[in-house]
Amino acid sequence: MDKPHVVVVTGDHEYGGEETLPLLAAELLRNYDMDTTVLKAFPNQNGEENIPGLEWLSKADLAIFYLRWRRLPAEQVAHIEAYMKAGKPLMGFRTTSHSFKYPDGHPLVHWNGWAAEAFGAPPGWGADGHTHYGHQASTEVSVIQEAATHPILNGVTGPFTVRSWLYGVLPKWPPPDATRLLLGKAISPNKPAPDNPVAWTWINKHGGRAFFTTLGHPEDFKAAQLEQLVINAVHWCLDRPAPDPWKGPFKMDAPYRGMRK
Repeated sequence: MDKPHVVVVTGDHEYGGEETLPLLAAELLRNYDMDTTVLKAFPNQNGEENIPGLEWLSKADLAIFYLRWRRLPAEQVAHIEAYMKAGKPLMGFRTTSHSFKYPDGHPLVHWNGWAAEAFGAPPGWGADGHTHYGHQASTEVSVIQEAATHPILNGVTGPFTVRSWLYGVLPKWPPPDATRLLLGKAISPNKPAPDNPVAWTWINKHGGRAFFTTLGHPEDFKAAQLEQLVINAVHWCLDRPAPDPWKGPFKMDAPYRGMRK
């Protein structure tokens, strides 16, 4: 692979993925010799039924998703399905665990559980106890020592604190054959909160490398450790060595605007 093409797909109501992920794409273009294409929900983050340009996935070497509760038409979903079933690598952030929200009886309702097939993440919000521990909370992140030598963790140290309130994914997720990289401890949760993995890798059943993180609040990216983790993850997904040294930190954070519906 000479110059990989990374396609970024965004559409979430709350966390500004359409603002933060283009900054990641710009960094990959500027400092890591990658071509990038950024796709956004239309006409804005609340456009739940249209992400123009998904045919670009046919040209992608890596697809990065930040979605929440979309109801895309079948012809658009088909591009995502073809990409995944080709065994190509994927990355997902936070609400991508509940990318789709089709109503009962809809012919695409099974896509509500897409994250389980693609990323080894819970199959939708509320499924298998998938929850969070209150918007007032934040998360202390630490490296899981058994995975400390994983290339995605190259140069990543801890603990560090992020604004994201912890997501609960245990006990079923990630799958037993996933590699858990980072552990989150809830700070000031609104109910008892066991520590939960917040980043992992997995090889899905289509043979694709997958990286998923339940982090992704825009203020999280003020932590250089998380920015480096993301750059390393891009390289791992593309089966490339982690950059050493990496060329960050860079601007990836954006203002948190909350729910915009």
